[in-house]
Amino acid sequence: MNKLILLIFISILSSSFACEKGKAYPDETFPEIEIKTSMGDIVVELDRDRAPITVNNFLKYVKSGAFKDTIFHRVEKDFVIQGGGYLKGYKEVVSCGKIFNESGNGLKNTRGTIAMARYDDPHSATSQFYFNLIDTPSLDPNAKNWGYTVFGEVVEGMEILDAISQVRVGYSKKIDSTSVPIEAITILEIKIL
Repeated sequence: MNKLILLIFISILSSSFACEKGKAYPDETFPEIEIKTSMGDIVVELDRDRAPITVNNFLKYVKSGAFKDTIFHRVEKDFVIQGGGYLKGYKEVVSCGKIFNESGNGLKNTRGTIAMARYDDPHSATSQFYFNLIDTPSLDPNAKNWGYTVFGEVVEGMEILDAISQVRVGYSKKIDSTSVPIEAITILEIKIL
């Protein structure tokens, strides 16, 4: 019984830590992160100048270790690779809540950029992010639709994303998706450089 109480306490403590208020790493306007994956490493420069809410949100997840042992759960060749939502076994990452959509920041969904995934509600992004494998102007904002917030760009490791884009995918009943890698591609950790 005591072990169960301790596990619940640790779970609550780690969840609240992940969702702390305020900036994570406030002195960096263009922080670089390294995403260590089971297929290789990717370095991304984030743009806090143009997407401060989004970058701060993302760095809170990084700082808390929430992305450790998550998976890329969506791989669509010649489109996007998406992660940040599920741990191995498809358990959802604990959400810190929805954030404001900053898609009108001037950054475009071009090859090699990182952006926030969301639902139809334009302000529904939480922890999930994606990489653009090609230029995708349909994901940018326009006069009729909110876009998807771009908040950084790959500076090293685009060849890793290209390799991930080639993996076999199939249907997963657990998340009701047809673009899930057959063999899991794991995000081992994300760290600030």
